Amino acid sequence: MWTSDRMSNAKNWLRLGVSLYFWGLMDLTTLALSGSARPLTKSQEDILSDKLLLHLRMKRSWVWNQFFVLEEYTGTDPLYVGKLHSDMDRGDGSIKYILSGEGAGIVFTIDDTTGDIHAIQRLDREERSQYTLRAQALDRRTGRPMEPESEFIIKIQDINDNEPKFLDGPYIASVPEMSPVGTSVIQVTATDADDPTYGNSARVVYSILQGQPYFSVDSRTGLIRTALMNMDREAKDYYELIIQAKDMGGQLGGLAGTTTVNITLSDVNDNPPRFPQKHYQMSVLESAPVSSTVGRVVAKDLDEGINAEMKYSFVDGDGLDVFDINTDPNYQVGIITVRKPLSFESKKSYTLKVEGTNPHLEMRFLNLGPFRDTTTVHISVEDVDEPPVFEPSFYFVEVPEDVEIGTTIQIISARDPDVTNNSIRYSIDRSSDPGRFFYVDIATGALMTARPLDREDLSWHNITVLSVELNNPSQVGSVSVTVKVLDVNDNAPQFSRFYEAFVCENAKAGQLIQTVSAVDQDDPQEGQHFYYSLAPEAANNPNFTLRDNQDNTAWILTRRSGFRQHEQNIFYLPILIADNGRPMLSSTGTLTVHVCSCDDDGVVMSCNAEAYILPVSLSRGALIAILACIFVLLVLVLLILSMRRHRKQPYIIDEEENIHENIVRYDDEGGGEEDTEAFDIAAMWNPREAHLVVKSRQDMLPEIESLSRYVSQTCITDNNVHNYVLAKLYEADMDLWAPPFDSLQTYMFEGNGSVAESLSSLQSVTTDSDQSYDYLTDWGPRFKKLAEMYGITEGNGALW
Repeated sequence: MWTSDRMSNAKNWLRLGVSLYFWGLMDLTTLALSGSARPLTKSQEDILSDKLLLHLRMKRSWVWNQFFVLEEYTGTDPLYVGKLHSDMDRGDGSIKYILSGEGAGIVFTIDDTTGDIHAIQRLDREERSQYTLRAQALDRRTGRPMEPESEFIIKIQDINDNEPKFLDGPYIASVPEMSPVGTSVIQVTATDADDPTYGNSARVVYSILQGQPYFSVDSRTGLIRTALMNMDREAKDYYELIIQAKDMGGQLGGLAGTTTVNITLSDVNDNPPRFPQKHYQMSVLESAPVSSTVGRVVAKDLDEGINAEMKYSFVDGDGLDVFDINTDPNYQVGIITVRKPLSFESKKSYTLKVEGTNPHLEMRFLNLGPFRDTTTVHISVEDVDEPPVFEPSFYFVEVPEDVEIGTTIQIISARDPDVTNNSIRYSIDRSSDPGRFFYVDIATGALMTARPLDREDLSWHNITVLSVELNNPSQVGSVSVTVKVLDVNDNAPQFSRFYEAFVCENAKAGQLIQTVSAVDQDDPQEGQHFYYSLAPEAANNPNFTLRDNQDNTAWILTRRSGFRQHEQNIFYLPILIADNGRPMLSSTGTLTVHVCSCDDDGVVMSCNAEAYILPVSLSRGALIAILACIFVLLVLVLLILSMRRHRKQPYIIDEEENIHENIVRYDDEGGGEEDTEAFDIAAMWNPREAHLVVKSRQDMLPEIESLSRYVSQTCITDNNVHNYVLAKLYEADMDLWAPPFDSLQTYMFEGNGSVAESLSSLQSVTTDSDQSYDYLTDWGPRFKKLAEMYGITEGNGALW
């Protein structure tokens, strides 16, 4: 760069000439001429200055190298980085240096006069390894650039300030126990943030600080391997290793980092099962149900998981068919259960040999076996107080239906299975014999009939007989007894239905008029067979005959012809029916035969007898006259009854009167027990028949209809007036259709067994004349009080 003084010596001219030649502004001749010591004129100086400015960005006269600065400077003064200097700078302060770019003014500063660059912040290569900056030299006076802007780089030089780190730690790994030496376990990796291209700051070496002599680590790769043979999980199953990674190739002064590796030995089947006890003692009640648990055995296995699975079985003993053993998969124990019912009286103890086996074996460890073990189990059966036992456990009895009451049909036997052999008492469960047809002797167990049996009514009886220990009534046994009632011939055959036959007047002899069959409630083993014949009183019947078809049916045939309705229109034919039982039973059925008039084809036209019995002298006109007279008499009788009815009608309330309160007047006194037109008192004592037999009076119509037909029969439960009135009150309360207004009802009821007939005063004499009550003395002691009150004798005024 040019300065403000004139260059007067040849050296400066030579330097300027070389520069001009280098820029192409001056040739060698001019350069040689310029070697003279003549000074330049002002115009020449301005021209050369302008030409230099035109070519300022293409060439420069100041050059510097890359700057390097160490990271992590910890001093108090700014860290010197380097110096910028232009060839134009003569040291008089006319040149101003400017710094721009990454970190300018924040991380780096420059002295604008001297060009010294300093770092004012702590540098970390791991955060940023280099900065790109731009420098420029300006004329302090004019501010014009003296040099083209130039770019340079400041690189941060690494130092070993970062230790190796295990980014994936801590590590968890497992390796099978008993693994050979050198078995790979896991590989660990450490990273160093320092520059791997500069020195040994990032060169890591691995070593094991904790975990020897069981494991080792490769110093270069970090691969962990087993270093000891026959490591037993059952002795120690967990190892904690500390691995170190050191930089600088492990040299002294290098930084180190550590991590933890947790290694677990996984199980293999290298331990056979062993029973901790060679003898087990167990007990079980003889009443224990099938499948109930007796006890448990367990074979210890130091392995775990599938390698510790067990299978238990019986290999010997005297209870192989009485007990079972199963393996509990959750706890690997053998559960002994009852297979068959036990009996203390039959066998008091059992001995079993149990084997426990590993089902999953590893061939390389078979030399450590055998992988099975046995133990002996003694089981004692304990006695309990058991209910009586029937022998046999089921009874089937056949008994004829005509067996006499009190006959022993079966001996029921039960015994106490216990050693004490207590006495037994017998009874019948009455829910199984509600009809009480049977009885059992309390001491002997003899089952007897208590009522007559009827196969046709009940052919099977299923009863339950109970047995109770005398000393312990809570011990109850039971047995089922099925009684089949055998048939005996105790029912005579009868017609299967009511038979009614018809015979035409023009029927001929030997004509079939009816086929009859019979039924019998008995059921003989050889089947039913009936014999038919005419009853002895009709053996020589001249009108009909019977033919037995030998198939349980019989034909009724005519024996003659010429039947006439006017002579006899109905015949009754007694037929004897006998069965084939022992003894033979028979009955007589009657066949009703009607004589009918038929056409030529035998089709019945009429079975009613015509009036052939009228006298011949009585003409048809006379018969009509008689019928007409009877009709007139009937009309007169109806007219008289109608007039009497109108005369008996009750008082009718005027329409203008208030109808909300009705007083029902009942002007019928009733005739007491002698009045056949009134209510039947006898029916009132039988509420279930009252609605059927009560007769309404013929001489009047009641104003209020009786509600007795709506009364529930459960309401009338006692034969007295009180209950009857309560029942009437109940029916009035429960009747949803009863009128909502007040009403008055009277009941013609004089009391049970009254001989006083009606005591009603509705039809009594209305005069003031005295009335004699002497007849009260004839009514007996029940009316003694009334006779004392009203009956006065002529003598002393007393009846008694």
